[in-house]
Amino acid sequence: MKGLSKKETEVISELEFNKQYYFTREDIAHHFVSDSSLRHTIHKLLEKERIISLNKNKYYLVPIMAKTGKWAEDSFAIADEAMNGKNYFIGGWAAANYWKLTEQVPMKIEVHSLKRFGKKTLINASFIFRKTSAKKLKQAVVRKRKGHSFRILNKEESRKWLSKRS
Repeated sequence: MKGLSKKETEVISELEFNKQYYFTREDIAHHFVSDSSLRHTIHKLLEKERIISLNKNKYYLVPIMAKTGKWAEDSFAIADEAMNGKNYFIGGWAAANYWKLTEQVPMKIEVHSLKRFGKKTLINASFIFRKTSAKKLKQAVVRKRKGHSFRILNKEESRKWLSKRS
């Protein structure tokens, strides 16, 4: 792999071989003798766009098959990984489309959580993070798509949300 150091190649090769595209610092720490060398390698991989930061400690490895660095991943899986699988749910048009309540395909995925808010693009998918309450989080159900679990607003609440839009 041109332009990558021996250590970077080692880390990427192991992750690719294990098909571990979502990973944390702890997953690759065994390759390094110090925390500073780990941070340096992560920084360099981010600069070279071989990995994408999803949150403070979670990253996405851009597959080697993505020659130009452009890659599309399931947006529900990205949301789940960015939120570490807890305290969130996918709502809005994405939930309505998932439950087949509308044929409108959303341009942005609404992710409701306790802490995160704002707009962000992760792995070529656009997200809107909205604050919600702990009570609302209980209205989410866990589903699986393409082998990955995610949390989504239940069908009845999605139907109520959609009826307010009409």
